[in-house]
Amino acid sequence: MDEFVIRGPVINPPTPTQAEQVTRVVHVGPDGTIAACPAADTPAARTLLAQTRQRGVPVHDLGPAQLLMPGFADLHVHAPQWPQMGRALDLPLRAWLEQRTFPLEARFADPAFAAPVYEELVRTLLANGTTTAVFFATIHEESSLLLARTCLRLGLRAHVGLVAMDDPDLCPENYRNPGVEQALDATRRFIHAVRALPGNAAGLVRPMVTPRFIPACTDALLRGLGELAAHEDCLIQTHCSESDWEHDYVRQRMGVNDTVALDRLGLLRRGTVLAHSCFMTARDMALVQARGAAIAHCPLSNAYFAGAVLPLRAAWQAGMHVGLGTDISGGYSPSIAVNAAMAVTAARMLDTGTNPDLPAEKRGRPGARLGFTEALWLATRGGTAALGCNAGQLVAGQAFDAILIDRAAPGSNIMPSGHDTDAQDLVQQILCNIGRPNIRTVWVAGRRVHESCP
Repeated sequence: MDEFVIRGPVINPPTPTQAEQVTRVVHVGPDGTIAACPAADTPAARTLLAQTRQRGVPVHDLGPAQLLMPGFADLHVHAPQWPQMGRALDLPLRAWLEQRTFPLEARFADPAFAAPVYEELVRTLLANGTTTAVFFATIHEESSLLLARTCLRLGLRAHVGLVAMDDPDLCPENYRNPGVEQALDATRRFIHAVRALPGNAAGLVRPMVTPRFIPACTDALLRGLGELAAHEDCLIQTHCSESDWEHDYVRQRMGVNDTVALDRLGLLRRGTVLAHSCFMTARDMALVQARGAAIAHCPLSNAYFAGAVLPLRAAWQAGMHVGLGTDISGGYSPSIAVNAAMAVTAARMLDTGTNPDLPAEKRGRPGARLGFTEALWLATRGGTAALGCNAGQLVAGQAFDAILIDRAAPGSNIMPSGHDTDAQDLVQQILCNIGRPNIRTVWVAGRRVHESCP
């Protein structure tokens, strides 16, 4: 990979509550990491430009309506559900699974069916500025490995999970693991196969242990997956306290909330990603924080299937890692920016309340609001930090996972005002209005993985 330099405005989230806009000189080294990122009007920047030009390193200047920002991290994607995105959102969660989702996912036993779906999905995520994604695949080894290969070939930083689900009380006969040992052996093979993919020595694509959720798995399988994850030092993903139905199902079966049950089964540890988690108690949050696990906040999907708003502010106050997830196809958009804006909206509605029959002082949960700078953090560094990835900010030493945004692109909903000096306003404008036309170029680990036509 060749090194290069980009000079222009950079939007960056140094902390969850800060956003900065600074014109910088970004030097990307041949290993795809940011070698230096000084402000453009400093002696360090002038020295960097002189030295790189002397060595023939190309320098790219951004246009007047263009800027760089970190790539988005999507912590929860159901890859095989891509064909039904934006459909069947009128159904309750269990009916949605049984009538639509399980029959669709069962078709991925055929790699010929899976290949074009996964190709289109990965290209679409990249075109929407996603540079890191966490995928549920299906129970099928061949097509799930095909998803991992597709991510590697197209350059998406990805964590891919072979789904495990064996409980006949919930899972259909044609779409479940036939037994505990078969599921554990398949997961073990999948972990090794992903790690051994040609061209994956740097670990751009990584496996995850993936029990679908407690209702779909027997206790023996859940316990075995926890032991396997520890033995293989592998990250874990699952659903947690997603909806009234799922949350109550677990309480009736296990006698405790999802969080405590997962911990007892060895599935709650650093690097565990818990999708949704809307019904966590303060005690649950303290346990998740103590184990170093994370929440994948899916605000669009929660509006349709959870029946509740995640109290994100409380999760942060408990010290938890939190990032965003599209939850394709429970969520109807492949854009993390759309979900970041929805996270702000959902938190605002939780704060003010939604029942007009109640007086304002009794209607909401004051203190639950979320700002757009915090949403930017969730969309970028919040997600990568949850996974232990050295990316998510445009700073020296991190991977150059970045988006070039052109606010004046044809078809844009964002027009530069000529007074773009306030980083807070700019972040809000971008998250509320960005679309595919604005995402001109996307890089992952310094590799250009998407380029739109000018």
